[in-house]
Amino acid sequence: MKLINSSLLDQLVIDAECSHRKRKNYNFHQHMEDTMHRMLNAIQPGSYVQPHKHQNPDKREVFLILKGRLLAILFSEDGTISQKIILDPREGNFGIEIPPGRYHTIISLEEGTVAYEIKDGPYTVADDKDFAPWAPDESNKEKSKHYMEWLLAEAL
Repeated sequence: MKLINSSLLDQLVIDAECSHRKRKNYNFHQHMEDTMHRMLNAIQPGSYVQPHKHQNPDKREVFLILKGRLLAILFSEDGTISQKIILDPREGNFGIEIPPGRYHTIISLEEGTVAYEIKDGPYTVADDKDFAPWAPDESNKEKSKHYMEWLLAEAL
């Protein structure tokens, strides 16, 4: 049995806050070759997740909010925002399933946000994510910060 409780979430939030990326995963799957990956994903405000899609091989991705607030954004191929939803258990929005081949990102809207993430496996660095060519790379701190601010202004 694998238990998800307050102690685990609290420790993960602390680890995310201490991380330079302001996020931290806690994996439940045993191996990267597993066909279904399950993990907790703690993400703090200000953490930039470059828009990406999972394709070739196609992979579905699910986010279920456990704590906090998370903005999920789906894009068209040209980078236009096509759908958006705030996942917040207090508002009755608990999760989203993102179909394969759709560009998407998530943005934490509240300190201590934690989601349960499920994604088709296996994980291989070479083909896990196809990053959006119209979005700045995570390593470009200045551009990614401005892009995330723009996304928040457009989506909220």
